[in-house]
Amino acid sequence: MNVDTKLRSDTATCCGSVSGDALTETQATELAAALRALVDPVRLRLVSIIATSPTGEVCACDLPDSLDRSQPTVSHHLTLLVNAGLLEREQRGKWAWFRLRYDRLGELSALLAPPTSEGIPR
Repeated sequence: MNVDTKLRSDTATCCGSVSGDALTETQATELAAALRALVDPVRLRLVSIIATSPTGEVCACDLPDSLDRSQPTVSHHLTLLVNAGLLEREQRGKWAWFRLRYDRLGELSALLAPPTSEGIPR
């Protein structure tokens, strides 16, 4: 057995699989898109405002003043969050109402969570 073969053999027996439960290419693409949507401070604030709303939803009419941004700017950011699957939009008359998609946020959280002692994400 030459040295290269011995090193590969030793590495194979002492180390576990590198891939384990790593993200698939599709999961990584979806996660990256969602994280890109959250990278902007205005969008993070929008998510925070909606998450802390007593009713769990917010009317778009209340957001420009809360963020000190114009209505078109707020609409742009809300659209990006909706397209990323992080918010749900419901039209009620003239105004749109937004709520978080906790199922999607849970998926993101699970993908980023470290494994527990049983190897299952928290």
